[in-house]
Amino acid sequence: MEKNVQIIPLGGVNEIGKNMYVLRYKDEMIVIDSGVMFPDDEMLGIDYVIPDMSFLFENKEKVRAVFLTHGHEDHIGSLPYFLQEIDVPVYGTTLTLGFVRPKLEDFKLSDEKFRKVHIGDRITEGPFKVEFIRVNHSIPDGAALAITTPAGVIIHSGDFKFDQTPVDKKVTDYHKFAEYGDNGVLALMCDSTNAGKDGYTPSEREVGETLDSVLRNNPNRILMATFASNVHRIQQAFALAHKHNRKVAVIGRSMINNVGISTELGYLDMPPNTLIDINEIDNYPPEKLLILCTGSQGEPLAALTRMAFNKHYQITLNNFDTVIMSSNPIPGNEKLVNRVVNALTKTGATVITSKNAKVHVSGHASAEELKMLFHLVKPKYIVPFHGEYQHKHACRELAISLGYEKDNVFLLENGDVLELNDDSAAIADTVEAGKVLIDGRGIGDVGRIVLRDRHMLAQYGVLTSIVVISADKKAILAGPTIITRGFVFVKESEELIEEAISLVTEAIEELLRTGKTGWAPLKNKMRQVLQDYLYEETGRRPMILPIIMEV
Repeated sequence: MEKNVQIIPLGGVNEIGKNMYVLRYKDEMIVIDSGVMFPDDEMLGIDYVIPDMSFLFENKEKVRAVFLTHGHEDHIGSLPYFLQEIDVPVYGTTLTLGFVRPKLEDFKLSDEKFRKVHIGDRITEGPFKVEFIRVNHSIPDGAALAITTPAGVIIHSGDFKFDQTPVDKKVTDYHKFAEYGDNGVLALMCDSTNAGKDGYTPSEREVGETLDSVLRNNPNRILMATFASNVHRIQQAFALAHKHNRKVAVIGRSMINNVGISTELGYLDMPPNTLIDINEIDNYPPEKLLILCTGSQGEPLAALTRMAFNKHYQITLNNFDTVIMSSNPIPGNEKLVNRVVNALTKTGATVITSKNAKVHVSGHASAEELKMLFHLVKPKYIVPFHGEYQHKHACRELAISLGYEKDNVFLLENGDVLELNDDSAAIADTVEAGKVLIDGRGIGDVGRIVLRDRHMLAQYGVLTSIVVISADKKAILAGPTIITRGFVFVKESEELIEEAISLVTEAIEELLRTGKTGWAPLKNKMRQVLQDYLYEETGRRPMILPIIMEV
């Protein structure tokens, strides 16, 4: 028991997003990443989802530090919520911390505990020795982590792919992975997003070749929507715009912020006289413009979505525009993206997506790259993460094809406590884990019941029935009055409303005669009578709010 280490995912398994992993040895813990996940269609009104951190908050005195693998939202977005409760050092590379810092400012939190590291640095926190290893991803400064513990070495791959021709010319450190593999690795926590895809993930430079072709001799104004954190793609866009004598304007808060941060920190090489303010675009002919914008995932408030539906304050699209959707839909966003593509096409613009041109490549390793990583690292145990169940299952099948025993590849659930040493590994316990919904400034105050009510309101609307009864509860003095919103158009449903009023009146008068005049019986009777009648007549179940006033 003295040499056991535990791996505890609080988010990031069986899902894409809200990555958060805990390593525990005895009474000391470190946290790897603290991300968000974007809401699905069922989460009406929710801004985003963060991991349930109750386990960490209850054991805050045992947490030594946070280590960040890279600067994507699904790995850093919930860090301010963590730091509001637990004040520990946060280790990350320059760009990663650069992207986190504005989030802390929004929460009025200090960055005094930030600890900037460089690839190759080794950090000691309690019993954990953590080395940052360079990997390629769709953002610069990404890292895998090699964590040496008293029970053995655990490698967290980070989000990665093996790009042989990266835009910044900084190749994955294969030698370091092999060095750890030769010395013995207890467990590999492995990015499984593309485990089900054969072959190798294409290089980011292939997107550059396609963009070069699109920009060459194109008489249209060109707009490109991509992830604001994909600095490599943005770098290629600036370089190619300069090559083809186009000016670049940037739209969207996150795009503007990330371009500014990346340039300031030296990760984005801005060609001279290329960037212009968005207010200057009317000074240039269409064939001299490239506009970078947010909205590649069909986000309702993003710049491209507003343009698609002719609601942007400054840009109107037409058949003199070419729009490049330089991303693939995140699982769950397919409908939103398709809606925007349809609207863009309707404007007359030419729309280029990854379905008809190589304008996007993934930042995650495909099957052959995962096999290569397994051969380099040679772990005793494999723990797939960053993927839905199908992705983790595919990762396990790859490992089995290389000779790994099925029982040595663990498909964990969030909250599972995997306890392991050189002799054995097993799920020993579970801790509280789940989703905390963020709605505006509310943290976790929207739960299952509130979401159910929102669905009812969205589907069938609301009906309010108001009745005034006497103080002695013997007679109806006024009403019932029925008010509806989102249920039926009252002027066209007068008979329905009148019959509903009649039924409520009869029901209340009957209760008043029998002396059953408590608030609960009266309200329950009103609700039940209306529910039964309205469903019978319309097949709908609006939310019913009975209101009783006593005078």
